[in-house]
Amino acid sequence: MSIDVIIRPAVPSDAPGIVDVVNPIIDAGVYTAFDTPFTVEAEQRYIEAFPARGIFHVAVAGDAIVGFQSMEPFATYTHAFDQVGVLGTYVELSRRRMGIGSALFAATFEEARRKQYQKLFTYILAHNAAALRAYTKQGFSIVGTARRHARIRNNYVDMVVVERLLSSGSVSAAAAMR
Repeated sequence: MSIDVIIRPAVPSDAPGIVDVVNPIIDAGVYTAFDTPFTVEAEQRYIEAFPARGIFHVAVAGDAIVGFQSMEPFATYTHAFDQVGVLGTYVELSRRRMGIGSALFAATFEEARRKQYQKLFTYILAHNAAALRAYTKQGFSIVGTARRHARIRNNYVDMVVVERLLSSGSVSAAAAMR
């Protein structure tokens, strides 16, 4: 089953809808490394201060935000990583497997290419098989596992690092062979 969504850039007034999506995911304690619920005010400030090279999309069904995806530059302390973005994807728990994530990925990939990103990556909780499937379905490959990388509810958990090259740009021979 899929639903029709509109993908558009996030604006500060989207903060309540974003919080409504992400806080149940945080509360579940199994899908994300975030461990503290978001507040509307903090989310508004985050959107207002979002980096110009970043990408922040919301998925809207009817008048409700049902998912969002943000991508920020990997690092600002050097230009060596200007081509790399760090991605986060969140879909309302009751609306997963309805094509929302795929729509968000398509819009983000397109804009990331326009902004001259060549590589996207993220960390996924190792036990989150659904997220791993979603990212690999979108062309991400597993780079490795960071052991005991996060502590969630007093339990250490592994994080899987995944990446996707967006273009053939200048990459090393080793990266091209993966």
